[in-house]
Parts: sequence; C-alpha cells; structure tokens
Amino acid sequence: MAVIGILALQGDFEKHALMIQKLGHETVFVKDQIALNKCDRLIIPGGESTTFLKLIDRLNLRKVLIDFGAAKPVFGTCAGLIILAKEVINDNFKPLGLIDIEVSRNAYGRQIDSFIDDVNLDFNGAKESYEAIFIRAPKIIKCFEGVRHLACHMDDIVMAANKNILVASFHPELTDDLKIHDFFINHFAREGQ
Repeated sequence: MAVIGILALQGDFEKHALMIQKLGHETVFVKDQIALNKCDRLIIPGGESTTFLKLIDRLNLRKVLIDFGAAKPVFGTCAGLIILAKEVINDNFKPLGLIDIEVSRNAYGRQIDSFIDDVNLDFNGAKESYEAIFIRAPKIIKCFEGVRHLACHMDDIVMAANKNILVASFHPELTDDLKIHDFFINHFAREGQ
C-alpha cells in the first residue's frame, strides 16, 4: 500500500482522497514538510493557482516541493498543472518548473464556460475514451523535449508527463472513474519504465 499525499492548502483535496482510498491506498493531507516526508507520491489538486503559490511560499514549501518532485511522482490537476509547469504565459507568478511545458491559465474560459467532454487517453499504447470535467481549465500551449502526450481533447493536449511528473487540465477526482488515479498510483513512473 502506497502513501499518497495531497497538497491540502486549498481546492478539492478531499475528493482526491476518496479516489485514493477506493483504490486501497493511504492518504496524507500535506500542509507542511513533516507530512510531505511521509508520502510516496503527491497530488496537487485544482483550486486557484495564484492562491496556491502564495500559500506555498508563505509556508516555505517551495523548495521541499521541488525537491520532492525531483525524486518522487507528482500529479497536478487543473491548478496543479499550472503550479508544476515551467512557464505560465498570462501571469506574473513563478511556478515550480517541474515539467517542461508552457501553459495558459483559464484558457477554456470562465466558470460559466466549464464543460464535460470525452478525451482520448493513451497510456502506453492502450488508447481509450475518458469523460473529463473542465472547470476554468488551463491549456497546455507547448510541450518541450521529453514531455509525452497522454490525452487530447480535439487538437489540445490535456494530459502530459515528463519523467515522474504527470499533469492534467481537467478534474479526474470529480468523476466516478478511477482509471487516472489508478494509473498515477499503480503504473506511472515505476522502476524500469
């Protein structure tokens, strides 16, 4: 059983915890380095990316999160994707820079423009459809060398990975489908991959 941390500074971290528990793993709500040190993997949930980053800096978590992400798997959803990106084109805050992508915040529109639609998942050649929920979602504008595309919505990349960092523009924790959490916990960034 793995210990999966969820950065619990804001956002819907409890929904991620339910998904993890359904898969039979332990969850830790991370608000400090002591909690982070107990984790095998970390999820950074959706929320408001600017608020997240202000809290990360106020709580002196930036360096420990970067160090954790250099060594262990991290999954960022929606705002978590923005926080993990190397560059955000329409904001002036500094993300953690753990995955070599360029993103645009709220690129799919405001809250009223949120939508549900199928995306095409491609996990190691096993292609399938997945119903994804997009809420004020960021858009991956550019992926640089070494970044793999794992899901697309029409022509947009909505899920990507680089080494042990996984990101998604949408909210897998708001569905009943455990597929993406299972992939992150049980199959992503395993030894020998």
